[in-house]
Amino acid sequence: MKICRARDSLAFVDLEVLKALGDETRYAMYRALSRSPVPRSAQDLAGELGLHPNTVRAHLERLREVGLVEVVAVHRGGVGRPQHRYALSPKAPSLGFDPPAHALLAGLLAALAEQVGAGAADATEVGAAWGRRAVRRTRAASCIAALAAELDRLGFEPAAEPGPHGSARIDFLHCPFRELAEAYPELVCSLHRGICAGVIERAGKGTMREFGALYDADPCHVTVEPPG
Repeated sequence: MKICRARDSLAFVDLEVLKALGDETRYAMYRALSRSPVPRSAQDLAGELGLHPNTVRAHLERLREVGLVEVVAVHRGGVGRPQHRYALSPKAPSLGFDPPAHALLAGLLAALAEQVGAGAADATEVGAAWGRRAVRRTRAASCIAALAAELDRLGFEPAAEPGPHGSARIDFLHCPFRELAEAYPELVCSLHRGICAGVIERAGKGTMREFGALYDADPCHVTVEPPG
């Protein structure tokens, strides 16, 4: 009898899972969570799928009820409630949507860095060292051109707009780090800031006057002044 009830229960759960994923919207959300190396917020999923956040939360709750999704409370310091993010539960089937190994590794390393106490200054320093080395790959005529070339190579789709006295504002039309930046904004955005600073420094001793990160500006951008 016990074995029979266990089998009946398993069959019921499997049926509920199939019914939950039978909805096109929930399936799309499940796929997005499966491919993400970090937990995602309802607001982030809403933007990606073109839905209202309340609609997303209702579907996430359904996925949670059948054991496919779990809620992760993210504390970012200060007062107020923790931010809720969503990830697949350990028992959820992958359905072939697992994130690429390098994306998964990046997420794990970001979590490890935060756990051991790495801060914005540490990330900026590491990024700057990498940026200085990266400049060796380009033969751009100026620090602005070198930075735009490196950002393009990394997938940021930079759009440069000339400013006064030879300066330029470079908007980032796409952020290849966005998912990680949503989960670890201090570390990831500081790392990106450091990369920009390192490239500018090594390519021509320019000056980074402004860096608009994920939660500072839309779109994210950097303002650069050439030397002199």
